[in-house]
Amino acid sequence: MILELIVLSQLAAASPAPQAAEADSIPTVTLEQALQAAALLDPNYVAALGGIDDATWGRRAALAVFVLPSVSLQTSLTKASDPFFNVGTGDIASQIVDARVQLGYDLFRGGSKFFELARTRAELESAQANETRTRFATAVLTESDYYDVLAETELTRVASDRVRRAREQLAVARARVLTGAAVQTDSLQLLLELTRAQVDLLRQQATLRVARVQLGRRIGYPGPVDAAPIDTTPMPDLPIREDSAVSEALMQGPEFRRSVADERAASAALKQARAAYLPWVSLFASWQGFDEKYFPEATTRTLYGFQVTFPLWNNAQREIALARARTARDVARAVMEDTELAVRRDVIQAYQAYNTARAAEDLALQGVTVARENLDVQNTRYRAGATTILDLLSAQVALSEAEAAAVQARYATRLALAGLEALLGRRLFTDR
Repeated sequence: MILELIVLSQLAAASPAPQAAEADSIPTVTLEQALQAAALLDPNYVAALGGIDDATWGRRAALAVFVLPSVSLQTSLTKASDPFFNVGTGDIASQIVDARVQLGYDLFRGGSKFFELARTRAELESAQANETRTRFATAVLTESDYYDVLAETELTRVASDRVRRAREQLAVARARVLTGAAVQTDSLQLLLELTRAQVDLLRQQATLRVARVQLGRRIGYPGPVDAAPIDTTPMPDLPIREDSAVSEALMQGPEFRRSVADERAASAALKQARAAYLPWVSLFASWQGFDEKYFPEATTRTLYGFQVTFPLWNNAQREIALARARTARDVARAVMEDTELAVRRDVIQAYQAYNTARAAEDLALQGVTVARENLDVQNTRYRAGATTILDLLSAQVALSEAEAAAVQARYATRLALAGLEALLGRRLFTDR
């Protein structure tokens, strides 16, 4: 019975995985291609681009009120069931045509035009900073999905190697049992290890498939997508010091720039609300024509002049608007101050995470070397009968764990770098 189980397990381990054929049939993208495709599909980034368009038109409108008057055209044709006196022609008629052209220009609005200009400028800067922030946030998510595929691919290879080693050791143990050099429990222990390795491989293959589907979703492909391999050379030291990174994030980082621009926009809106207490001076001009046909010219009239408006009381609407604007300014200022502290912490955290991940990767690679040498020693000792099967199994598991840790540390370093670059709003290495 035991020998039958061993044979069945060896056959199962030797059978090719269906994922191998699938991997050859799915499309493969590079990291650059994935980043470009994801940016065009991310709803948040599309909304950020739309925000720039909205803010740009708001800025143009604020500039236009300084040089362009408002213009409106109006015309009407009126028919009556009974003839009536047409004021345009001075005759009795059954219809009248009226046309008007009106122009208006606000000469003074309590300074609100200047405050509106400052507000729209700040809103445009906020929209631009938000576009940068959203673009890098999308890049972080895309890189995370991309590295997940690469990591799961390598972890699947690690799991496959574990199955292969367990199968090889099972064959060795079976031969030693048949020759009487080992007891049957050695074969059972290795059979258990092979079973566990096969289960782990199945789970890893399922995880890899999900990761590929997620990458496809990220770039807009209706199915699994594979990630092209990248350079696995250990990442270099950061080209910027920690204090310099903090200073740069507070000067050029999109997160803090956005909060500063929002505070400036809220302050300008508050000044604009205060301007409602000052009088408005407007210029106007109009032309009006009357007739019984188009284009009316029987009677024309031109009007022009200026108008001063000074609302003394409007049922506390100005006071309500001023209170709301002041609250919005206070909230924006509090958000800006909190964002400054948060950016400092986030930059330091990302900086330390990168250095820690780099050190962990170096140690993990050393661990793989040590674990591999230990397995070779334990394998030789077991074949010579100088060690137990438990020591051999422990060495096999230790090697698999060390290889998995090295894979995870490698991509943790790259993710930490992506997080730091998102805070700074720029790439730190030109090859990325």
